[in-house]
Amino acid sequence: MYYCRILSCFKLNPFEHLNLSFDSSPEEVKRQYRKLSLMVHPDKCKHPQAKEAFGALAKAQQLLLDSQERDYVLSQVNAAKEELRAKRKKQLKKDNASKIKSLVDEGKYEQQYERSEEFQLQLKLKVREILTEQEWRRRKMQMRISEEEGRLKKDEEETKEMWKRKREHEEQWEGTREQRVSSWRDFMKGGKKVKKGEIRPPKLKTEDPNKSYVQRPVKRG
Repeated sequence: MYYCRILSCFKLNPFEHLNLSFDSSPEEVKRQYRKLSLMVHPDKCKHPQAKEAFGALAKAQQLLLDSQERDYVLSQVNAAKEELRAKRKKQLKKDNASKIKSLVDEGKYEQQYERSEEFQLQLKLKVREILTEQEWRRRKMQMRISEEEGRLKKDEEETKEMWKRKREHEEQWEGTREQRVSSWRDFMKGGKKVKKGEIRPPKLKTEDPNKSYVQRPVKRG
């Protein structure tokens, strides 16, 4: 069934969902979408997974008609081709007959090989590998960005809380200003007040001829 094939496709490659080659034009994308979407449209196909398959086709068409998204996928396809060509070049160095034929045909031999089912299958698998690596890197980078944003937000909240506590402290200090000024004035006027129940020592008398322990003024000659 068509919905089974669509849902079993590699999710990061929209070309696979529409069963198209990597060199398909936007017009071919539209035609293929119309053709496949009719087969899995929820109004015509009553299978529970038909709606999910229809949504996957719609997303694939949207990605391939978006120039930026399409260029991104094709850039990964080109990277996959370069890797396979480099691998092929190493193999040809060991196979002299294939190397000679490649030189005689002036590249036609390699062009024929890249159109072969063997190469197309290798390309499909290599594109999957590269897209998976890129998606993993993207998610890892997004995770780092989220962590950094969370750290910055936490620092910002801690800074706001610190300034809030500082303002509250200053407001409290300013609120007791009159009380502090009044207490200081009272202290300056009356000196230190004796607490209730506190016993103060008697004042020392310096002139009392009847008591020997009283300090007498010293006469200077």
